[in-house]
Amino acid sequence: MIARIVVVPKPVVNDPQGVTVLQGLASLGFGEVTDVRVGKYIEVRLDTTSEREARERVDAMCSRLLANHVIEDYHFELEHEHRGAAGSSTRCSARTSSTCGTRTRT
Repeated sequence: MIARIVVVPKPVVNDPQGVTVLQGLASLGFGEVTDVRVGKYIEVRLDTTSEREARERVDAMCSRLLANHVIEDYHFELEHEHRGAAGSSTRCSARTSSTCGTRTRT
């Protein structure tokens, strides 16, 4: 199973890199762009066939290491991957996604 994780600054957090990209896009003539948030994209391959287990594990990875819950939000999608002969792989089109990181922690 493959998890595709996106981590972005929370809307209330200043994003100087996003501001710089926004200004650059405006100077290149892309005036229709009104906001840019710059974050991280992470792919994780998991050795599990259980979607529930994968979701729990990826959520734990994000909340414990991959995202700083004070200043970042994250979301991810899971994609099943099937291994074929000689190590080749095919991917199922069925995907599930999860938005996380906005919960309050106790």
